[in-house]
Amino acid sequence: MNPTALDLPQVDPLPVETQRYFDICTEKLGFVPNVLRAYAFDIDKLNAFTAMYNDLMLAPSGLSKLEREMIAVAVSAENRCFYCLVAHGAAVRALSGDPTLGEMIAMNYRVAPIDARVRAILDFAVKMTKASATIEESDRAILRDHGLTDRDIFDLAGVAGFFNMTNRVASAIAMVPNPEYHGQTRGSRT
Repeated sequence: MNPTALDLPQVDPLPVETQRYFDICTEKLGFVPNVLRAYAFDIDKLNAFTAMYNDLMLAPSGLSKLEREMIAVAVSAENRCFYCLVAHGAAVRALSGDPTLGEMIAMNYRVAPIDARVRAILDFAVKMTKASATIEESDRAILRDHGLTDRDIFDLAGVAGFFNMTNRVASAIAMVPNPEYHGQTRGSRT
């Protein structure tokens, strides 16, 4: 099945480094995420995408991995990006151990049982998504009041900005989420 509505030829065979990365995905997840398959028609684009993703979502930060995934879901909900809601909703469920939390954030983070810090983070990410030009010093001050450093605010803006871009690309090319995401971590709270 093609991961998007576009008919783009996939590089075959994949370069050794790319195949190794895909093999790691298969080992860890059981599949290669369709977002990676979608970019695999141009290895330079794929490498740029994965480098930015890995830096924003996995590199050391004052934002936890779960907080970054919740940002991805809140932004994707605002943008109605099916691919990212499914994929990153699964990540929120997995990281939190709470299948309900992932669904609440995907539907409306304002009803989720999150602490004031996470609420401030998601409020900022959604405001940035809706109207980034309206962000003011008072918005950053709220984040600082919840313990975020200026570096954390930069990371928050980077994650929200990245998902605003990827949501738009995924929606425009009708990127299809891997079916495996739908059933992941749907059991009772652990």
